[in-house]
Amino acid sequence: MTQRARPPYPLHLQLLDGANQRLVSTVEALEDATFTRPSLLPGWSVGHVLAHLALNAEALAGALAGIASGAGTPMYESQDRRDRDIADLGAAAPAVIRDRVIETVTLFDDQVASLPPDRWATTFSRTPGGQVIRARSTVLMRLREVDIHHADLGLAYTHADWSPQFSSSLIDYAGHRVWSAPFHVHADDLDQDWDLGEGKPEVTVRGPSHELGWWLTGRGDGAGLVSDSGVLPTIEPW
Repeated sequence: MTQRARPPYPLHLQLLDGANQRLVSTVEALEDATFTRPSLLPGWSVGHVLAHLALNAEALAGALAGIASGAGTPMYESQDRRDRDIADLGAAAPAVIRDRVIETVTLFDDQVASLPPDRWATTFSRTPGGQVIRARSTVLMRLREVDIHHADLGLAYTHADWSPQFSSSLIDYAGHRVWSAPFHVHADDLDQDWDLGEGKPEVTVRGPSHELGWWLTGRGDGAGLVSDSGVLPTIEPW
């Protein structure tokens, strides 16, 4: 069946705009010494997380530019090249990383705004021959990257600052993952429910939506969450 070329949802564009503004405010206020501090991601400094955010924006913008031109450009040349670029930029001077993050926020936004409406159903590859991604998914993809990794910096902004709309979308996304056993989640603040995994859930986990979203990405220890079995399911990191 042919996919209809629908543009991204206005809500996702609005949420991304707010996430970008918060990220830029954080980056502009960072002292140079902070860039070498450990982030919440094992093995990555604050500078490496910011480098990843900049390079991810460039990669997504490049893929959308490839769709617009008909070139069919993948996001990354290879997984190895992606990893090496993050390592290199993450070790650069703070001013270089700071400018790159701010510039690439605009780069991706401009590419989204300029993509012809009939191209949103077009797909591209993450790496050559790898995961296939639809152009329409890029705004929500980028929103997850910005809001999750902003919290990963381990600075003033945390997952507790996520909006209910973003937290809900993150739990929605978790529903597409493969889980070793099915379970049910209930967001108390939203009074909303999800079944995750295949089969009938035998465990229910409940708590605030931002805590559920954080935990479902494999982060944190599940603080603020309650399981009716007394034990939270094991969550693997993304």
